[in-house]
Amino acid sequence: MYVLCALDEIKNKTSKGFQTPIGSLFAVKKKGKIYLYANECPHMGVGLEWQPDQFLDSSKQLIQCAVHGAQFLIDSGQCIHGPCSGQKLRAVPFEINENDEIILRVSSR
Repeated sequence: MYVLCALDEIKNKTSKGFQTPIGSLFAVKKKGKIYLYANECPHMGVGLEWQPDQFLDSSKQLIQCAVHGAQFLIDSGQCIHGPCSGQKLRAVPFEINENDEIILRVSSR
């Protein structure tokens, strides 16, 4: 198991980035629900954030790529605007443990 952070460290309509054993990830909280994605734009393979922990557009309604402005739905990762329209961000499975922490199940090799 790999603990990303406590659930309450991410406020509603905000995002947070993480460096993990499986790569760069980010989480977004929308209406109390967490969404976790690989920090990689499907168009160019670059990180999405324009500043640390800043993955959302100015309205805080969409995930936005800082490099070319592609916009993605928070709840599905679907690109709805930009050069990667029709593609999706890669969702990453996670769990919330009994201590209200966001955790990854990372296999040890």
